[in-house]
Amino acid sequence: MMDKQMVMEWAKMLMSYKFALDEISTKLTILNEELQFIQNYNPIEHVKTRIKSPEGIVEKLQRKGLEVSKENAAEHIRDIAGVRVICSFTTDVYRVYDMIRSQGDVEVIEEKDYIKNPKPNGYQSLHMIIRIPIFLSDRTEHVTVEIQLRTIAMDFWASLEHKIYYQFHDDMPASIREQLKATADMIGMLDQRMLGLKEEVNKFSNASEPEQAPALQMPMYPMTK
Repeated sequence: MMDKQMVMEWAKMLMSYKFALDEISTKLTILNEELQFIQNYNPIEHVKTRIKSPEGIVEKLQRKGLEVSKENAAEHIRDIAGVRVICSFTTDVYRVYDMIRSQGDVEVIEEKDYIKNPKPNGYQSLHMIIRIPIFLSDRTEHVTVEIQLRTIAMDFWASLEHKIYYQFHDDMPASIREQLKATADMIGMLDQRMLGLKEEVNKFSNASEPEQAPALQMPMYPMTK
């Protein structure tokens, strides 16, 4: 159990991770709004962010058999700060992935593509561990952030699977595991079906609509005296 002083010390460390999440959220907002303006299409449905609690970090360090310290947390736990990016289609997932990794201040540390290679239970998502600079008043810190990119359908399955799994922990009946895997396969087929529909709609749109320059819509701010 962490006392109040220890919680405060860890909260100060976690502030940098909060700033890193702010930075990533801003990057994603800019990319999405740029594509909306240029192509009248936004690939990102929504973004979720979270930071592990000090108690959660301590528990994970203990599971790894490591001494509980802020230094070990920063070095050995890469998902203290997490971003989940929900996209419309699988093509959008890879598009956003390419845009993130191409930014000059983003260092990609690790990637795991569970869309092309799903986990045995059927889980699908594209994971990135990145490091980005955070500019503070007296120093620059390079902070590690985990990014998960997935479609709406993948997120639906993963969220419900998580709830079901934690009712059983490691003792999930084989019949339920099989049904979850079968449902994940159905989710994959649904994503492919929706992508096919999108591509077919695009063909009709391109054939019937002349190209038009997007209207410039700038935010309006109240005048100050």
